[in-house]
Amino acid sequence: MEPDTLFVVGLALGVLSIPAVVSSVSRGERPRIATITLMIAGTMLVWAISNKPGGYSIEAIPAMVKRVLQGFT
Repeated sequence: MEPDTLFVVGLALGVLSIPAVVSSVSRGERPRIATITLMIAGTMLVWAISNKPGGYSIEAIPAMVKRVLQGFT
């Protein structure tokens, strides 16, 4: 899988799992599944960054996300 695609999927998983963590903690439960999802997302992000020559700059992320999402359609 292309590093850009893994980066976008990892970013989406990370962002979507944050509400699950907050919800579980506010109910007094352990956020097991949300924590596992965050670890998977972090692993995807680290793998994508380490396999992309030159890495990613903050300014390039929105354009890359747009390009990857357009590739799915």
